[in-house]
Amino acid sequence: MRNPLLMCGTVGLFAAMWPALLSAQFQPPNPDELTMTIDPEAKGAAAVFLEIRESDNDVLHERRYYARIKVLTDRGKELATIRLPYVKGGTDFKIVDVQGRTIHSDGTVVSLAVKPEDLLVAKNGEEQIQQKVFTLPDVDVGSVLEYSYELTYDPQHVSSPIWEVQQHHFVHKAHYDFTPFRGFLPGARDALNAHLVDSSGNVLDHLVWNWRLPSGVTVSEDPALGRFSLDVSDVPPVPKEAWMPPDSSTVYKVEFYYTNGSSAEDFWAQAAKTWSRDIDRFAEPTKTIEEAVAGLISASDSEAVKAQKLYAAVQSLDNSDYSRRKSESERKELKLTPVKRAEDTWKEKSGNSNEIALLYLSMLRAAGLTAYATSVVDRSRGVFDPSYMNLDQLDDTLVILNTDGKDVLLDPGQKLCPFQTVNWRHSGAEGLRQSANGPGRAQTPYQVFEANTVKRTGDIEVGPDGTISGTLQIVMTGQDALAWRQRAIEVDDDELKKEFDRDLESITPETAAAHVDHFLGLDEPDKLLMAVVKVSGSLGTLTAKRMVMPGFFFETRETEPFVKEKDRLEPVDMHYASQVSDQLTYHLPDGSTIEGAPPDTKVAWENHALYIVKSKADPGQITIARVLARAFTLAKPEEYQDLRGFYQKVSDADQGQLVVDAGASPKGN
Repeated sequence: MRNPLLMCGTVGLFAAMWPALLSAQFQPPNPDELTMTIDPEAKGAAAVFLEIRESDNDVLHERRYYARIKVLTDRGKELATIRLPYVKGGTDFKIVDVQGRTIHSDGTVVSLAVKPEDLLVAKNGEEQIQQKVFTLPDVDVGSVLEYSYELTYDPQHVSSPIWEVQQHHFVHKAHYDFTPFRGFLPGARDALNAHLVDSSGNVLDHLVWNWRLPSGVTVSEDPALGRFSLDVSDVPPVPKEAWMPPDSSTVYKVEFYYTNGSSAEDFWAQAAKTWSRDIDRFAEPTKTIEEAVAGLISASDSEAVKAQKLYAAVQSLDNSDYSRRKSESERKELKLTPVKRAEDTWKEKSGNSNEIALLYLSMLRAAGLTAYATSVVDRSRGVFDPSYMNLDQLDDTLVILNTDGKDVLLDPGQKLCPFQTVNWRHSGAEGLRQSANGPGRAQTPYQVFEANTVKRTGDIEVGPDGTISGTLQIVMTGQDALAWRQRAIEVDDDELKKEFDRDLESITPETAAAHVDHFLGLDEPDKLLMAVVKVSGSLGTLTAKRMVMPGFFFETRETEPFVKEKDRLEPVDMHYASQVSDQLTYHLPDGSTIEGAPPDTKVAWENHALYIVKSKADPGQITIARVLARAFTLAKPEEYQDLRGFYQKVSDADQGQLVVDAGASPKGN
């Protein structure tokens, strides 16, 4: 449930009667459900939802929920632990009347007897996100689980439901209904006797709903009962496919909300103006900002140099999204004023990612540069939906510098992000932007593959007994470098090395060991990031006269995606375009000769991806080079067979071997 909205004026006379809602009483055990061992509608499922019922009533400020689950395997027993999130704070959320029971396949009933515990899982200022957690008792394979609960909230607030129609398990049937505040009832939405307002004071006079549902399924309006309802059956589980877009942009759901727009076009036209006005108010260059800028740049600096100096200045501040944001009580104790303008962030030398981005915008404008803000949906969380008339879907703010007639997208709110590098979550992302022609909807550019590179080079000494040793250099630019640098903020050096080693282990031969020795440029975002890696162990198989080794040291685990997936339901989201290149030299034992090596190869998926292999043999050594360049970020389901065909060829080529005639037999054979 989203945070409620404040109700201004009277809540109403509560004349709307509670409709025929779900009953708190459990159902008699169904013999067919108890004896079921597999579900023909969900073959191989660990568990299935037999029934879900949810009833939301904004007149009585209550939600009632009921679920019945069939456990089919040991893994399905995980559903016995129920987690109910809610907000604890000024809105006075309460989860009450929690009931549950386990029904064994022989009909034996074991009721929930313990009191659910409150577990704090997150805290945002004075408001706490909590969970009510309980585990249904004595669960076995074959059990039917039932539970229900009621959630209540402050009568001075209203809320609106999100019906999560698609679950991670098959749903046989589900019923949802929603009774809104009386002024928004079906057939009476123009007869308001109260107003809702959002945090900006806008009157919200329309109830709308956004949906993504199976074909032929719709939300019903019932003026007689004054409610909306939905009935669905045989809902497949949320797809689990490699490199899917975020679930929030693909799953079946219905989302009700209150807004002040009668149409999406009108709403976003007005919302863009409101958003831009708020941006300009926060980022207005004050005397404090102008004085700070004057001390950071010189009049003789070019526009690019000014922008880079100011970027470095805001990057050096404490970014509370990577450290810890002070609570309101802490701010009061330290006598810190609320952050309302960019100058507040500069004075405190601290702010969250969006505050730092807007501080940078303010400084650019104070320096006389042309700069705009853009706010987008974080692509790791979702996709901008223009039919959802709510500014809250916008996550992050970036800055657009216009210099020499060109727009340069900058991401100052990303800690350790190099100048002109953008986190992939903000590329190809949609939202709002300012411009010389006024604010409006926009999309940021996708990344080019040349900007995100991993280059792995080095020498490997191969002994006559097949043992190996050597040093490799892994040089990263763009997204890989940014991810490891930001991870280094969160963990110590030893843990960072362990995590890097785990990544190496997943792509190197099982008989070899690869360990990072040290990093170079880890805290210098404007330089290349290098990991120096030591390798040891053995490589391949050894016979009386031959050594057979993998031709590609980093590609022995068949890690290329999509090779095993024959079909695809959802789009493929690779996050960003990139290029990975290897050039490793094997130094062979004295007297050995090369009998076979991976052949020179070129595989192309036109306008999308390219794979190239080349090798060069010299006396006592061979150098093998491999390049995989991927210029696409997103692929539609109808493009999947072409994509899979490309990676299948890459995977086949990656199995190429290096065969060495070792000459004299090694000792011990």
